[in-house]
Amino acid sequence: MQVLWAPWRMQYILGSKHGACVFCLPEHRDEDEERLVLARYQHCYVIMNKYPYNNGHLMIAPFRHVPGVTDLTAEEGHEIMDCLKVCVAVLEESSKPQGINAGLNLGEAAGAGIAAHLHFQIVPRWNGDASFMAVLAETRVVPEHITETYLRLKPFFARYPQL
Repeated sequence: MQVLWAPWRMQYILGSKHGACVFCLPEHRDEDEERLVLARYQHCYVIMNKYPYNNGHLMIAPFRHVPGVTDLTAEEGHEIMDCLKVCVAVLEESSKPQGINAGLNLGEAAGAGIAAHLHFQIVPRWNGDASFMAVLAETRVVPEHITETYLRLKPFFARYPQL
């Protein structure tokens, strides 16, 4: 029998699914590493998904707690798009994916796990990453520990201190 080790999932499984918004960050940066925040800009920030589909699964969220694209100011929307370009560049350089899924789910019915705070998903993809494990066992294997991924990606984002 194969054993898959994903110890960070237990916090999600046992943790409360209600309460404070996980995308509403404090102004201080004391918790950025713990929260897996890779970069902060004027209107938005980049954070790693604690429960990733693949290594390097990133998210971009505005600092303002808004549910939809139409709620963004022009400045927020432009900065998020610039940030998306940075995320793609960082993933291409750091992880050499063969493709990238980028998008967002608007509303619970569309699959948004946290519909109240808009966030974009950026997921690097490799040929074969949806291997027999995902197809036959309905199990996804994430081969690198999330902390190692964070420490590997953080220096790449330091190259983009401003958008």
